[in-house]
Amino acid sequence: MPLKPDFTAIGEILVVDDDPDIRELLVEHLRGKGLRVATAADGRAAIAAIERSPGHFGLIFTDLQLPGADGLAVVRSARQVHPTCHVVIITGYASLDSAIEAVRLGAYDYLTKPFSLGQLDVILGRILDRHALELENRQLARQIGDRDHASTPSIHGRLEAIETRLERIELMLKDLSGSKR
Repeated sequence: MPLKPDFTAIGEILVVDDDPDIRELLVEHLRGKGLRVATAADGRAAIAAIERSPGHFGLIFTDLQLPGADGLAVVRSARQVHPTCHVVIITGYASLDSAIEAVRLGAYDYLTKPFSLGQLDVILGRILDRHALELENRQLARQIGDRDHASTPSIHGRLEAIETRLERIELMLKDLSGSKR
């Protein structure tokens, strides 16, 4: 039996869409997976929530076309306040220019409407995989740092022994060169 994914690593999710039906669909799907979800109906409300609680949202799903401030403004705000936050743009008005701009600003993905909940699950899975890899990377870096720190005294001891030997060799060479004269 496959393990149930641990979505707690993502933290709380912010869903931003001015269409209440889409917003509710996303919320129900995400909460059905055991995720904590907050919502905003426009860009200004989303930016206010992001700035009010820096680092609180690990993932944001935002519509591109929003009243108040567009989805790109939400991406800018999220990445400025919480650089490791994943932001997914959702749009019914997809264009190459908006996709390029979203990625340039740091959006994690770009999803076009209509989309399937399966596509959402694929994105969640990729984000979980990334979180797991980042955690493993930090743990390995700590282990290497601990190992290097633990071996530091032996390295210093070896260096001192080499320096002592070099000093003896230099003294012997001086004695040899002095006795030949």
